[in-house]
Amino acid sequence: MEITEVRVKLMDEPGERLQAFCSITFDDAFVVRDLKIIEGASGPFVAMPSRKLTNRCPQCGCKNHLRAAYCNQCGGRLRETAAQKDEDGRAKLYADIAHPINPACREMIQSRVIEAFEREKLQAQQPGYVSTYDDFDSDDDVRPAGVEPKQVQAAEPPRGPHRPPAQQPQPQRRDERQFGAGIFD
Repeated sequence: MEITEVRVKLMDEPGERLQAFCSITFDDAFVVRDLKIIEGASGPFVAMPSRKLTNRCPQCGCKNHLRAAYCNQCGGRLRETAAQKDEDGRAKLYADIAHPINPACREMIQSRVIEAFEREKLQAQQPGYVSTYDDFDSDDDVRPAGVEPKQVQAAEPPRGPHRPPAQQPQPQRRDERQFGAGIFD
């Protein structure tokens, strides 16, 4: 398995621990989005994509965050739930959606992502900088099955009230050249 691309979106919040979001592509075939680069005590580290853990309201059955005191749906008082503890004794409020299974894989991901993050910070200082992560989730990234990127580049963009007729083919964005249709979007 090889990491074939890392995209980084720097955050503009000075003083915040969250430094950037990123996505990684494995073998030009599988993308994992929403990894976070967080400033830790000994430098930046990579946090895997995660979701909040929930429990259900005993009255209406609606899902609520583990720390919620009242139900988001019916407003009923929720009983305190003993959240699972991690190995450091902290309450586990989030669960990873995707994560490496072994330390070697974690280190491979961590080193490639931090390397790309440092490069992106340098590029961000250049005039005309555009993040490689920008427009990653736009609808323009989806292409019909079987259509190759070169065909998309030569095709005229759709016309309508929001797009004037094209005088000449528009240059293809970097993400269109390297990614296929977003089948999981």
